[in-house]
Amino acid sequence: MLPYSRQKIETDDIQAVVDALQSDWLTTGPAVERFEQAVCDYTGAARGVAVSSGTAALHAAMHATGIGPGDEVIVPAITFVATANAVVYCGGTPVFADVDPETLLVDVADVERKITARTRAVVTVDFGGQPADYHRLRAVTARHGLPLVADACHSLGAAQNGVRVGQLADLTCFSFHPVKPVTSAEGGMVVTDDALLASRMQCFRNHGITTSFRERDRAGVHFYDMPQPGFNYRMSDLHAALGASQMQRIETRRNRRIELAGCYDRMLSGLDWVRPLKNLSQNDHARHLYVVRLDDARVNCTRDDFHAGLRQRGFAANVHYRPVYLHSWYAANLPASGKGCEQADRVWTQILSLPLFAEMSESDVAAVVEALGAVAFDPHRRTQAELPEYETSPAAEP
Repeated sequence: MLPYSRQKIETDDIQAVVDALQSDWLTTGPAVERFEQAVCDYTGAARGVAVSSGTAALHAAMHATGIGPGDEVIVPAITFVATANAVVYCGGTPVFADVDPETLLVDVADVERKITARTRAVVTVDFGGQPADYHRLRAVTARHGLPLVADACHSLGAAQNGVRVGQLADLTCFSFHPVKPVTSAEGGMVVTDDALLASRMQCFRNHGITTSFRERDRAGVHFYDMPQPGFNYRMSDLHAALGASQMQRIETRRNRRIELAGCYDRMLSGLDWVRPLKNLSQNDHARHLYVVRLDDARVNCTRDDFHAGLRQRGFAANVHYRPVYLHSWYAANLPASGKGCEQADRVWTQILSLPLFAEMSESDVAAVVEALGAVAFDPHRRTQAELPEYETSPAAEP
């Protein structure tokens, strides 16, 4: 089975983890600081706060902006559930904004329509690795005096008008899950230019404690305080060492994903029943995902039929994502949260993520495209419901 994505671990990555294992610090040590600095050097952000996952990064960002009970936060309708869950963790209420069907980026006009007196922040998502429209989002948040948080878990390495993701929002959250171009196995980071926000997140990741053990060890003191409870969201030195090593190859891996996406673009260009998402001219895309929209009316084949048929032929396509408000918890507890998201309701049933990772070959891309055509015009194809459960369960993807 060709996966939709996978990690690549090289010899120097392994050695970096071994070196961390043989050091005096397995957690909260110098490797974490080195990783934070590597990401800041690459993105141009002033400060980085490494945490245990992309979800922890989003949670820390919501905490830093002061989200609490009664507060509303605007979130794109189509995203991984963690984007909205981070608001819920803080006691806030996610309000979902619709998406542009051509890009799946948040509809900026709908963001502004849904701002109320209770709105305390706006979260945007760089879907698939493409930066959102930060120029317009910044204008909206400035008019309303709101912080802008970027869920950039797909877009490390991307840029807009020559400015790298990490400098485009007040707080920018990254993920280092194994399907990302840079992995720390599990891990996340928030970058910001705001020293106060960074300080809040540093306490938050360490139980709410004002200093880390390493800081106290350096100063030769034992006293610390906890002004308010936090979480144990620390990143270990083992994870940080792997992430810092991987950062050395981010451009090489991103460029290869761009090449492969270009192969898909060329090979799909003559087909009127499948359409890649639009890439905006001002953006340098990180190409985390390659998502297409399928026109089932032209081929009498649903998105789920394509998903099942590709897996039957050895290609693990995936779906990113079902609108968050359709998940059972949100439907039961926030039943009106997706009101007015007509495009998300419609487009999510058409989207499919095709395999894309740096170690793929052009022949792999050709084989995926050939399989798409075979599924579209196969009179004997099995439907999703006819496949065994183990064949249809996609790999977990945050």
